[in-house]
Amino acid sequence: MKTLFFSCPSGLSGDMLLGALLDLPGTRKIIEDSLALVGKTYDFELATKEDKTQGLRGLKVIISKGQSQSNIFPSFWRDIRDIILHAHWSTSLKKKIYSTYSSLAEAEAAVHGCDIEEVHFHELGKIETLINIVGVCAAVEYLNPDQIICSNPPTGFGDVETSHGILPIPVPVVLELARKFQIELASSTIKKAAELTTPTGLALMACLCNNFGQPESYIVKAIGIGLGNRILDQPNLLRVCELDQFVLGDLTRTDGAIKWQKLVTQEAWIDDVSSEDIAVFTDQLRKAGAIEVTCNTVQMKKSRQGFCIKAIVLPDKAADLRKIWFENEMTIGLRERLDGRWTLLRREGSVLIESGKVVSAKQIQRPDGRITIKPEHDDLVRVSLETGKSIDSIRKEFFLSKSDFISEEDWTL
Repeated sequence: MKTLFFSCPSGLSGDMLLGALLDLPGTRKIIEDSLALVGKTYDFELATKEDKTQGLRGLKVIISKGQSQSNIFPSFWRDIRDIILHAHWSTSLKKKIYSTYSSLAEAEAAVHGCDIEEVHFHELGKIETLINIVGVCAAVEYLNPDQIICSNPPTGFGDVETSHGILPIPVPVVLELARKFQIELASSTIKKAAELTTPTGLALMACLCNNFGQPESYIVKAIGIGLGNRILDQPNLLRVCELDQFVLGDLTRTDGAIKWQKLVTQEAWIDDVSSEDIAVFTDQLRKAGAIEVTCNTVQMKKSRQGFCIKAIVLPDKAADLRKIWFENEMTIGLRERLDGRWTLLRREGSVLIESGKVVSAKQIQRPDGRITIKPEHDDLVRVSLETGKSIDSIRKEFFLSKSDFISEEDWTL
């Protein structure tokens, strides 16, 4: 599986992303050809400079603009949208560019409380923004990865001067993008006040990335390094790594519906314990926090019939379960490995059905935006016994009333 991993210890910005991708082999001509379609209307020149930050090399993007009156770039979203829609890019590239820009426009509309058609970009309403977005999207289109991962971007701290006056960091549009795409922002380790993650950089990763977080381990095939313009108390760089192999770590999907959850699997094979003791022991594991416990018969050494007991647990509960394994004298050895699962967001609640009874239920967010619901089977049995109706009848009443679901908690894993 071909994977791009963007590591952004110094934050995210459009020019750093573009510089990193230009530093990868084979991308420059694709980026330049895609930008040439913009250059037919607006006079600019894209160049790169081999530079260093704190002694470390990378590419710095330099954009030079012409001075003619026709070179004035529009700053209203509706005008920029027309430029994108009428450009001669491939459909898939155009979708990437449009998605990024429209996300910026939607965030601006939310921040300013206006209709998206009235959005007026200020700092973002420049030809540099379009160049960065087109260049990054063109490079990703060319590389065609199976998935993209980005580390959690640090925001920086302090204030920044804008056309709206002095704003706190992170600026409102960055916060709105993080909220909309459920991106976990990282705290900054720098000591000098600075804006590290910009709206353009975050919008690009929000729309192009599959996951935010850090892979557990990986093998790097190629590296591209883009440099920022600010002088920080640490190297100001962004790295894009093309990975051959990797192990998923604590990652989260940008759409907010699918989450990667890190787990620990514990397992032991036991051949000298009764089935009654096994039943008690597995119940103890569940009560101690195991997400699931399974028990299967296995053929062990000397042709003995034994049990394979497996417990799946969250990492912060692994030590508690480990203690139970050994204190119960069930085994003198325990297999343990890091594991994980993709899981959908869900929330608990209840539904009042036609029979006047309340049935506990669970709502689930699907990746395509649908919300499905499932009744608790124990409640269906309880209501069936209380009313004398069949379980199937109670289930039908439940689904007829499912729109009346009352949530009892926020969406969670």
